[in-house]
Amino acid sequence: MTSEGNYGDTVQDPLFTEESEEGYRNPTEVKMSQIVLPCHANHCGELSVGQLLKWMDSTACLSAERHAGCSCITASVDDIHFEHTIGVGKVVNIIAKVNRAFTSSMEVGILVTCEDLYTAKQWKVCHAFATFVARRTEAGKVQLKQVIPHTQMEQMEYSLAAERRRMRLIHAEIITDLLSSSTAQLGECREYQDAVPAERTRVESVELVLPPHANHQVSTFGGQIMAWMENVATIAASRLCNAHPTLRSIDMFHFRGPSHIGDRLVLKAIVNNAFKHSMEVGVCAEAYQGGEPLRHINSAFMTFEVLDSDRKPSTLPRIRPEPVDGKRRYQEAVARKKIRLDRKYIISCKQTEVPLSVPWDPSNQMYLSYNNVSALKLMDTRNNWVLTSEKNKVRLYTLEENHMLCFKVEMHVSVPAEQTFHLLSDLRRRKEWDQHYEECEMINQADEEDTLYRVATPSVSKGGKGKDFILLASRRKPCDSRDPYLIALRSVTLPTHPPTEDYTRGEVLCAGFTIWEESSTVTKITYYNQATPGVLPYISTDIAGLSSSFYSAFSACSHFLETNKDSLAALPPSAL
Repeated sequence: MTSEGNYGDTVQDPLFTEESEEGYRNPTEVKMSQIVLPCHANHCGELSVGQLLKWMDSTACLSAERHAGCSCITASVDDIHFEHTIGVGKVVNIIAKVNRAFTSSMEVGILVTCEDLYTAKQWKVCHAFATFVARRTEAGKVQLKQVIPHTQMEQMEYSLAAERRRMRLIHAEIITDLLSSSTAQLGECREYQDAVPAERTRVESVELVLPPHANHQVSTFGGQIMAWMENVATIAASRLCNAHPTLRSIDMFHFRGPSHIGDRLVLKAIVNNAFKHSMEVGVCAEAYQGGEPLRHINSAFMTFEVLDSDRKPSTLPRIRPEPVDGKRRYQEAVARKKIRLDRKYIISCKQTEVPLSVPWDPSNQMYLSYNNVSALKLMDTRNNWVLTSEKNKVRLYTLEENHMLCFKVEMHVSVPAEQTFHLLSDLRRRKEWDQHYEECEMINQADEEDTLYRVATPSVSKGGKGKDFILLASRRKPCDSRDPYLIALRSVTLPTHPPTEDYTRGEVLCAGFTIWEESSTVTKITYYNQATPGVLPYISTDIAGLSSSFYSAFSACSHFLETNKDSLAALPPSAL
């Protein structure tokens, strides 16, 4: 985290930098600009994150309502990482637009930038994704209209929204499983003599929900609840360090129930654990009216730092957890920190910054799978491919970008899309049509959608060693008719399968198939590969125009698919 005065880099975000096409503007796009006044700031002269969250939620809600044509409520917000603080006198610019609509929910992308009016510099503060649900009307449940992407960037966000939605739906279950498995391995909490008792950081506060805190449907603004939660979390963090903390990130959270005008909102916060330079604060919001029992509205985990005079994170005091529940929260915070680092490292990095082979284990499976599919979707949305060669309707395209060479092969087959998907999903059958697949063994069936394989390929030079690859294969069925079937491949490392003397270990950064249903019997198949040094020797002559072996391979693929199109044995047990 840097201060607002350290501009770092100018804004380079798709939501901000994409050029309009002939004056086109996304019909769901909403903008808000606010000058940061002293009433919006804390005693350090920095914009309160709670106030920023309110502005973000309001802008995103207006975008959702513009698309839905009816009232909408905040259902969830993905992880938010705040890159900069914002000082008094600066301008906050917020852009929100609907990336994709599902049955009654929609994903809204939010970009926050800061502007210095005196230097005209702008810089990114954060980028977030929120899910909004359209409220029922008198006629019944709302059926949202589809979002129609018009630009390459909109197509990319539309495609990735389906993968982000999948991760949200399984997020709570996965996190629960990871926490239970991780905390069991952590052992007892360590005791420190000078540790601060956790109970000293406990905060409880109550707020009465008044009309200014609610929308026109008398539901409390999600941003207002988040602002109140941030307030008590900041107090808890301050009690640990006796200094003003800076909120660095908020983990993904879901609103579990509605709140309305007249509710008394009880907000509770406590520091769960303190690490060397950061601390995790757990926050809970509950509501009641009259003598009714408390209703759970929301829970969140916020990460704070304390910055010194040079804007560097200070060393924090240790914390002594409370007995029983306090020790559980302490250990779960350790597990969450690892999960948080995995998530940020794998998901947030640009494709060029992620190493080719990331270690795979159950704790990062969800994020590696997301990264795997997202990388393939990003390649699929590119529109600047160059046709290199064509033979009998099998086309080879190339794309050179950021010092990386990508290629894709397109063809059509007279096989239903779902059967094509199942036949190509099992890499063990690929050697039936691809001469580069000499051996293929399944290492681990992680779940119905993710499988680990070891693939061996022959040497491209006489007398040389062959290559082997440890691949994660991630399968996805369409979310709706505007999505393809997907089979994404990338290299991972496994301690149980280290490199051997007989093979040179190769790596795949991004490869896979998109399978589009063009009719009940005709399917368009596109194979993608982001070429790495380990892959280039196999396709260099094709790209140089000196060979058409790609045609032979994909003709064999077409023959394999059509030969097996009526074979139920091709389908995995879960599909039968």
